[in-house]
Amino acid sequence: MNGLWTVFRKEIRENLRDRRAAFNSLLLGPILFPFLIIGLSYFAVVKQEQRAEETLEIPVVGAQNAPNLVRFLEQQGLVVLEAPENPEAAVRDQSHAAIIRIPDGFGEQWNAGEPALVEVIADPSRRESDIPMRRVKRLLGAYGQQIGTLRLQLRGVAPSVSSPLMVKDVDLSTPQSRGALAMIFLPYFLMITAFTGGMHIAIDATAGEKERKSLEPLLINPVPRWQVMTGKMLACTAFALASLLLTLVSFKLAIPFMPTGALGIDLELGSGMIAKMLLVVGPVAVLAASLLTMLATFAKGFREAQSYMGLVIFIPMIPSMLFMVNPTSPETWMMTIPMFSQNLLIAEFLRGEVVPMSWLYISSGGTLLLGLLLAAFAATLFNRPRVIFG
Repeated sequence: MNGLWTVFRKEIRENLRDRRAAFNSLLLGPILFPFLIIGLSYFAVVKQEQRAEETLEIPVVGAQNAPNLVRFLEQQGLVVLEAPENPEAAVRDQSHAAIIRIPDGFGEQWNAGEPALVEVIADPSRRESDIPMRRVKRLLGAYGQQIGTLRLQLRGVAPSVSSPLMVKDVDLSTPQSRGALAMIFLPYFLMITAFTGGMHIAIDATAGEKERKSLEPLLINPVPRWQVMTGKMLACTAFALASLLLTLVSFKLAIPFMPTGALGIDLELGSGMIAKMLLVVGPVAVLAASLLTMLATFAKGFREAQSYMGLVIFIPMIPSMLFMVNPTSPETWMMTIPMFSQNLLIAEFLRGEVVPMSWLYISSGGTLLLGLLLAAFAATLFNRPRVIFG
């Protein structure tokens, strides 16, 4: 086994000497990902507060049809603008986020005691229209409720008659569980880090050595070839695990700078939490190292291997994207799916939920087993002349 450790130390030493490779493998993710999370959080909070507090300026088409309604809106702080000639076109070209249109028949419906039609013209597919649209609808709803209450009182009917149900929200979320929403991208970043951390060393130790013509002299040494390949995969795994650890530590240091108070969340990455995440994501690093080394070995040169890696990087993205667009409650059978189970478990950790140990065993054990099977196959590749000289 001396040959295996010699190859391991050689790959580690050579890649640490390459400053650009060491920076890309070990430091880029730990610096970039926390910066993205904190920057996006601050930006989202500031923009949301600005849009919620800024003066609402909305054109009203047919204002003369409902002067009392328009007066109510102005009393609530809404600034009524002059109506454009074509309201739909004005919303489409983003001249206005929303426009109120009061049809000519409003007065007749109002006097007949029928629901009077008021249109809110907006494009919900534009996210910047969401807050103005909701503020307008809230004001119109408040006016309708106020008038409805007055009508019932004039007829001697208690307003509570019109509300047979009183719905009360019982919020069971905690500041810690809400923090999991703010860190929804963390599992995705960790999966990416498990792959990118060992990517450069996987390429350099296989396709790079082929290109530099240094692989053949290495294989001439009296060391079993599976040990040579295993040493390279171990070095790749070590880089991926180091990158994962540095990323988690950088998140731990960065979280106190997040606007947790404005978001109403409680976030903390303690040492225990970091250890649990490493236990869960660590097997992904083994799987990634085996897969990356195997694919890079088939490449004839550095550039060809990089083209393979560009496709491989989509593998950890798919389960993370699935989890983000379709949140689901974890079940035991889901723990058998590599990378998807890690996304579920990390979300449970962040929510402060108690996770069954069997889930950890199935997720980590299954992913590790798949990684070791790939590693066992990859260890045989240097025995194939077509792979070495192809």
